[in-house]
Amino acid sequence: MLINCVAYQGGIKLADIPVEDISEYVSRPDCFVWVALKDAENEELVKLQEEFGLHPLAVEDALHGHQRPKIEEYGDSVFAVMHQIEMLDGELQVGEVNIFVGKNYVLSVRNRVQQDFIGVRKRCEHEPDLLKHGSGFVLYALMDAVVDRYFPIVVTLEAELETIEEKIFVKGSARANIERLYGLKGKVMVLKHAVAPLMEAAGKLHGGRVPGVCANNQEYFRDVYDHLNRINTSIDNIRETIGTAIQVNLAMVTIEESEVNKQLAAWAGIFAVATAFAGIWGMNFKSMPELQWEYGYPIALIIIATACSFLYARFKRSGWL
Repeated sequence: MLINCVAYQGGIKLADIPVEDISEYVSRPDCFVWVALKDAENEELVKLQEEFGLHPLAVEDALHGHQRPKIEEYGDSVFAVMHQIEMLDGELQVGEVNIFVGKNYVLSVRNRVQQDFIGVRKRCEHEPDLLKHGSGFVLYALMDAVVDRYFPIVVTLEAELETIEEKIFVKGSARANIERLYGLKGKVMVLKHAVAPLMEAAGKLHGGRVPGVCANNQEYFRDVYDHLNRINTSIDNIRETIGTAIQVNLAMVTIEESEVNKQLAAWAGIFAVATAFAGIWGMNFKSMPELQWEYGYPIALIIIATACSFLYARFKRSGWL
Protein backbone atom coordinates (compact mmCIF):
# COMPACT_ATOMS: atom_id res chain seq x y z
CA MET A 1 0.00 0.00 0.00
CA LEU A 2 1.34 3.42 -0.94
CA ILE A 3 1.58 5.68 2.12
CA ASN A 4 2.97 8.79 0.46
CA CYS A 5 5.09 9.96 -2.45
CA VAL A 6 6.68 13.39 -2.00
CA ALA A 7 9.17 15.42 -4.02
CA TYR A 8 11.79 17.63 -2.32
CA GLN A 9 14.20 20.19 -3.69
CA GLY A 10 16.89 22.03 -1.72
CA GLY A 11 15.50 20.56 1.50
CA ILE A 12 12.02 21.98 0.85
CA LYS A 13 8.90 19.94 0.14
CA LEU A 14 7.62 20.61 -3.37
CA ALA A 15 4.47 18.52 -3.50
CA ASP A 16 2.81 15.17 -3.04
CA ILE A 17 3.04 13.59 -6.45
CA PRO A 18 1.57 10.51 -8.15
CA VAL A 19 3.89 7.60 -8.88
CA GLU A 20 3.55 8.24 -12.61
CA ASP A 21 5.26 11.65 -12.23
CA ILE A 22 8.32 10.36 -10.34
CA SER A 23 10.54 10.25 -13.43
CA GLU A 24 9.84 13.93 -14.11
CA TYR A 25 11.03 15.04 -10.66
CA VAL A 26 14.07 12.77 -10.27
CA SER A 27 15.48 14.28 -13.45
CA ARG A 28 15.62 17.75 -11.87
CA PRO A 29 18.89 18.93 -10.26
CA ASP A 30 19.04 18.99 -6.46
CA CYS A 31 15.70 17.17 -6.29
CA PHE A 32 14.76 13.80 -4.84
CA VAL A 33 11.59 11.80 -4.29
CA TRP A 34 10.74 10.01 -1.06
CA VAL A 35 8.24 7.17 -1.37
CA ALA A 36 6.89 5.13 1.55
CA LEU A 37 5.13 1.77 1.17
CA LYS A 38 3.54 -0.57 3.70
CA ASP A 39 3.26 -4.32 3.01
CA ALA A 40 3.96 -3.63 -0.64
CA GLU A 41 2.48 -5.77 -3.37
CA ASN A 42 4.72 -7.17 -6.09
CA GLU A 43 3.17 -4.90 -8.69
CA GLU A 44 3.92 -1.80 -6.63
CA LEU A 45 7.58 -2.71 -6.22
CA VAL A 46 7.95 -3.59 -9.88
CA LYS A 47 6.43 -0.22 -10.86
CA LEU A 48 8.84 1.66 -8.58
CA GLN A 49 11.72 -0.46 -9.82
CA GLU A 50 11.01 0.91 -13.28
CA GLU A 51 10.71 4.49 -12.03
CA PHE A 52 13.90 4.48 -9.94
CA GLY A 53 15.94 1.86 -11.76
CA LEU A 54 16.28 -0.34 -8.68
CA HIS A 55 18.66 -3.27 -8.82
CA PRO A 56 16.76 -6.54 -9.38
CA LEU A 57 18.63 -8.39 -6.61
CA ALA A 58 17.63 -5.74 -4.07
CA VAL A 59 14.03 -5.87 -5.26
CA GLU A 60 14.09 -9.66 -5.00
CA ASP A 61 15.25 -9.44 -1.37
CA ALA A 62 12.48 -6.96 -0.57
CA LEU A 63 9.86 -9.16 -2.20
CA HIS A 64 10.94 -12.35 -0.44
CA GLY A 65 11.44 -10.69 2.95
CA HIS A 66 12.88 -12.34 6.08
CA GLN A 67 16.34 -10.99 5.32
CA ARG A 68 19.21 -10.61 7.73
CA PRO A 69 19.86 -6.93 8.63
CA LYS A 70 22.37 -5.59 6.13
CA ILE A 71 23.47 -2.65 4.00
CA GLU A 72 24.53 -3.39 0.42
CA GLU A 73 25.80 -1.25 -2.41
CA TYR A 74 24.54 -1.61 -5.97
CA GLY A 75 26.51 0.81 -8.11
CA ASP A 76 25.66 4.33 -6.92
CA SER A 77 22.69 3.13 -4.83
CA VAL A 78 22.34 1.58 -1.36
CA PHE A 79 19.93 -1.08 -0.16
CA ALA A 80 19.37 -1.41 3.61
CA VAL A 81 17.44 -4.05 5.54
CA MET A 82 16.53 -3.52 9.19
CA HIS A 83 14.42 -5.43 11.69
CA GLN A 84 11.88 -3.42 13.61
CA ILE A 85 11.08 -4.99 16.99
CA GLU A 86 7.73 -4.30 18.65
CA MET A 87 6.50 -5.49 22.04
CA LEU A 88 2.92 -6.77 21.83
CA ASP A 89 1.31 -8.45 24.86
CA GLY A 90 4.71 -9.22 26.34
CA GLU A 91 5.99 -10.89 23.18
CA LEU A 92 8.39 -9.53 20.58
CA GLN A 93 7.10 -9.16 17.04
CA VAL A 94 9.68 -8.80 14.28
CA GLY A 95 8.95 -6.64 11.26
CA GLU A 96 11.19 -5.69 8.38
CA VAL A 97 12.09 -2.32 6.90
CA ASN A 98 13.68 -2.21 3.45
CA ILE A 99 15.17 1.06 2.21
CA PHE A 100 16.35 1.80 -1.33
CA VAL A 101 18.50 4.91 -1.57
CA GLY A 102 19.88 6.61 -4.65
CA LYS A 103 21.13 10.09 -5.41
CA ASN A 104 17.63 11.34 -6.23
CA TYR A 105 15.29 8.95 -4.47
CA VAL A 106 14.43 7.14 -1.24
CA LEU A 107 12.03 4.22 -1.15
CA SER A 108 11.11 2.77 2.25
CA VAL A 109 9.09 -0.44 2.47
CA ARG A 110 7.90 -1.71 5.84
CA ASN A 111 6.45 -5.20 6.22
CA ARG A 112 4.70 -6.65 9.28
CA VAL A 113 5.30 -3.35 11.10
CA GLN A 114 2.64 -1.46 13.06
CA GLN A 115 4.61 1.70 13.84
CA ASP A 116 4.91 4.14 10.96
CA PHE A 117 7.52 6.73 9.99
CA ILE A 118 5.25 9.75 9.70
CA GLY A 119 7.10 11.39 12.57
CA VAL A 120 10.40 10.84 10.77
CA ARG A 121 9.12 12.62 7.67
CA LYS A 122 7.83 15.54 9.74
CA ARG A 123 11.15 15.78 11.56
CA CYS A 124 13.05 15.93 8.27
CA GLU A 125 10.70 18.52 6.79
CA HIS A 126 11.15 20.72 9.87
CA GLU A 127 14.95 20.65 9.33
CA PRO A 128 15.41 21.82 5.72
CA ASP A 129 19.09 22.66 6.32
CA LEU A 130 19.69 18.97 6.99
CA LEU A 131 17.19 17.63 4.48
CA LYS A 132 19.01 19.47 1.71
CA HIS A 133 21.81 16.93 2.22
CA GLY A 134 19.55 14.72 0.17
CA SER A 135 18.54 11.10 0.29
CA GLY A 136 21.50 10.14 2.50
CA PHE A 137 20.08 12.18 5.36
CA VAL A 138 16.69 10.49 4.94
CA LEU A 139 18.42 7.09 5.22
CA TYR A 140 20.04 8.27 8.45
CA ALA A 141 16.72 9.54 9.81
CA LEU A 142 14.98 6.22 9.09
CA MET A 143 17.84 4.18 10.57
CA ASP A 144 17.92 6.42 13.63
CA ALA A 145 14.18 5.97 14.16
CA VAL A 146 14.42 2.17 13.95
CA VAL A 147 17.43 2.04 16.28
CA ASP A 148 15.86 4.42 18.83
CA ARG A 149 12.88 2.07 19.04
CA TYR A 150 15.23 -0.63 20.34
CA PHE A 151 15.95 1.31 23.54
CA PRO A 152 12.48 0.84 25.13
CA ILE A 153 12.71 -2.87 24.32
CA VAL A 154 16.04 -3.09 26.16
CA VAL A 155 14.55 -1.26 29.16
CA THR A 156 11.59 -3.65 29.20
CA LEU A 157 13.85 -6.72 29.07
CA GLU A 158 16.03 -5.33 31.87
CA ALA A 159 12.96 -4.70 34.01
CA GLU A 160 11.71 -8.25 33.37
CA LEU A 161 15.11 -9.63 34.36
CA GLU A 162 15.11 -7.61 37.59
CA THR A 163 11.65 -8.97 38.44
CA ILE A 164 12.88 -12.53 38.00
CA GLU A 165 16.03 -11.84 40.05
CA GLU A 166 13.89 -10.66 42.97
CA LYS A 167 12.25 -14.11 43.07
CA ILE A 168 15.40 -16.21 42.78
CA PHE A 169 15.67 -16.82 46.51
CA VAL A 170 11.94 -17.41 47.05
CA LYS A 171 11.58 -21.01 48.14
CA GLY A 172 9.88 -23.27 45.60
CA SER A 173 10.11 -20.80 42.70
CA ALA A 174 13.25 -22.18 41.03
CA ARG A 175 11.47 -24.08 38.25
CA ALA A 176 9.24 -21.14 37.31
CA ASN A 177 12.24 -18.80 37.40
CA ILE A 178 14.25 -20.98 35.04
CA GLU A 179 11.33 -21.17 32.61
CA ARG A 180 10.98 -17.38 32.66
CA LEU A 181 14.72 -16.90 32.27
CA TYR A 182 14.81 -19.12 29.19
CA GLY A 183 11.83 -17.24 27.77
CA LEU A 184 13.63 -13.95 28.40
CA LYS A 185 16.78 -15.36 26.82
CA GLY A 186 14.81 -16.05 23.64
CA LYS A 187 13.59 -12.44 23.52
CA VAL A 188 17.11 -11.14 24.02
CA MET A 189 18.35 -13.27 21.13
CA VAL A 190 15.64 -11.85 18.86
CA LEU A 191 16.90 -8.35 19.63
CA LYS A 192 20.53 -9.48 19.30
CA HIS A 193 19.86 -10.82 15.80
CA ALA A 194 18.45 -7.42 14.84
CA VAL A 195 21.21 -5.29 16.37
CA ALA A 196 24.52 -7.12 15.82
CA PRO A 197 24.38 -7.45 12.00
CA LEU A 198 23.06 -3.91 11.63
CA MET A 199 25.88 -2.53 13.80
CA GLU A 200 28.42 -4.29 11.61
CA ALA A 201 26.79 -2.89 8.47
CA ALA A 202 26.39 0.64 9.86
CA GLY A 203 30.14 0.80 10.48
CA LYS A 204 30.62 0.98 6.73
CA LEU A 205 28.69 4.25 6.49
CA HIS A 206 30.92 6.53 8.56
CA GLY A 207 34.49 5.37 7.95
CA GLY A 208 36.68 4.15 5.13
CA ARG A 209 35.13 4.04 1.68
CA VAL A 210 31.64 5.42 2.28
CA PRO A 211 28.89 5.06 -0.37
CA GLY A 212 28.44 8.26 -2.35
CA VAL A 213 24.86 8.90 -1.20
CA CYS A 214 26.06 8.79 2.43
CA ALA A 215 29.28 10.77 2.05
CA ASN A 216 27.84 14.06 3.38
CA ASN A 217 26.25 12.47 6.44
CA GLN A 218 29.05 10.41 7.98
CA GLU A 219 28.82 12.06 11.42
CA TYR A 220 25.13 11.18 11.59
CA PHE A 221 25.73 7.55 10.71
CA ARG A 222 28.48 7.46 13.34
CA ASP A 223 25.83 8.51 15.87
CA VAL A 224 23.62 5.60 14.74
CA TYR A 225 26.57 3.25 15.11
CA ASP A 226 27.21 4.54 18.64
CA HIS A 227 23.59 3.90 19.58
CA LEU A 228 23.77 0.38 18.20
CA ASN A 229 27.00 -0.21 20.10
CA ARG A 230 25.34 0.89 23.36
CA ILE A 231 22.36 -1.36 22.73
CA ASN A 232 24.59 -4.29 21.84
CA THR A 233 26.56 -3.82 25.07
CA SER A 234 23.33 -3.76 27.08
CA ILE A 235 22.18 -6.95 25.34
CA ASP A 236 25.46 -8.69 26.17
CA ASN A 237 25.13 -7.61 29.82
CA ILE A 238 21.58 -8.97 29.97
CA ARG A 239 22.68 -12.28 28.44
CA GLU A 240 25.53 -12.58 30.94
CA THR A 241 23.20 -11.82 33.84
CA ILE A 242 20.67 -14.37 32.58
CA GLY A 243 23.40 -17.02 32.48
CA THR A 244 24.41 -16.18 36.04
CA ALA A 245 20.79 -16.21 37.19
CA ILE A 246 20.23 -19.64 35.64
CA GLN A 247 23.28 -20.99 37.48
CA VAL A 248 22.03 -19.51 40.76
CA ASN A 249 18.60 -21.05 40.20
CA LEU A 250 20.16 -24.46 39.56
CA ALA A 251 22.17 -24.04 42.76
CA MET A 252 18.95 -23.19 44.61
CA VAL A 253 17.35 -26.37 43.25
CA THR A 254 20.32 -28.35 44.56
CA ILE A 255 20.06 -26.66 47.96
CA GLU A 256 16.32 -27.35 48.17
CA GLU A 257 16.92 -30.99 47.24
CA SER A 258 19.62 -31.17 49.91
CA GLU A 259 17.18 -29.78 52.48
CA VAL A 260 14.63 -32.43 51.54
CA ASN A 261 17.26 -35.17 51.72
CA LYS A 262 18.32 -34.02 55.18
CA GLN A 263 14.73 -34.08 56.39
CA LEU A 264 14.22 -37.56 54.98
CA ALA A 265 17.47 -38.76 56.55
CA ALA A 266 16.50 -37.27 59.93
CA TRP A 267 13.08 -38.93 59.95
CA ALA A 268 14.65 -42.18 58.77
CA GLY A 269 17.08 -42.00 61.70
CA ILE A 270 14.26 -41.44 64.17
CA PHE A 271 12.21 -44.34 62.87
CA ALA A 272 15.32 -46.52 62.73
CA VAL A 273 15.76 -46.16 66.51
CA ALA A 274 12.11 -47.01 67.12
CA THR A 275 12.40 -49.96 64.75
CA ALA A 276 15.55 -51.18 66.50
CA PHE A 277 13.88 -51.22 69.92
CA ALA A 278 10.76 -52.85 68.53
CA GLY A 279 12.90 -55.42 66.71
CA ILE A 280 14.82 -56.36 69.87
CA TRP A 281 11.76 -56.70 72.08
CA GLY A 282 9.82 -58.43 69.36
CA MET A 283 12.13 -61.44 69.10
CA ASN A 284 10.02 -63.38 71.67
CA PHE A 285 12.78 -65.52 73.18
CA LYS A 286 11.53 -67.51 76.16
CA SER A 287 14.35 -66.39 78.45
CA MET A 288 13.88 -62.68 77.85
CA PRO A 289 13.11 -61.20 81.32
CA GLU A 290 11.32 -58.19 79.87
CA LEU A 291 8.51 -60.40 78.57
CA GLN A 292 7.53 -61.24 82.13
CA TRP A 293 7.48 -57.69 83.50
CA GLU A 294 4.08 -56.32 84.37
CA TYR A 295 5.00 -52.83 83.16
CA GLY A 296 7.34 -53.92 80.37
CA TYR A 297 5.09 -52.75 77.52
CA PRO A 298 4.52 -49.18 78.72
CA ILE A 299 8.17 -48.88 79.74
CA ALA A 300 9.22 -49.98 76.27
CA LEU A 301 6.94 -47.39 74.69
CA ILE A 302 8.32 -44.69 76.99
CA ILE A 303 11.89 -45.62 76.10
CA ILE A 304 11.10 -45.57 72.37
CA ALA A 305 9.28 -42.23 72.65
CA THR A 306 12.08 -40.72 74.71
CA ALA A 307 14.77 -41.84 72.25
CA CYS A 308 12.78 -40.54 69.29
CA SER A 309 12.07 -37.23 71.03
CA PHE A 310 15.75 -36.81 71.85
CA LEU A 311 16.74 -37.43 68.24
CA TYR A 312 14.02 -35.09 66.97
CA ALA A 313 15.28 -32.30 69.25
CA ARG A 314 18.88 -32.79 68.09
CA PHE A 315 17.91 -32.78 64.40
CA LYS A 316 15.72 -29.73 64.93
CA ARG A 317 18.56 -27.89 66.65
CA SER A 318 20.97 -28.72 63.83
CA GLY A 319 18.52 -27.49 61.19
CA TRP A 320 17.75 -30.82 59.61
CA LEU A 321 14.06 -30.61 60.55
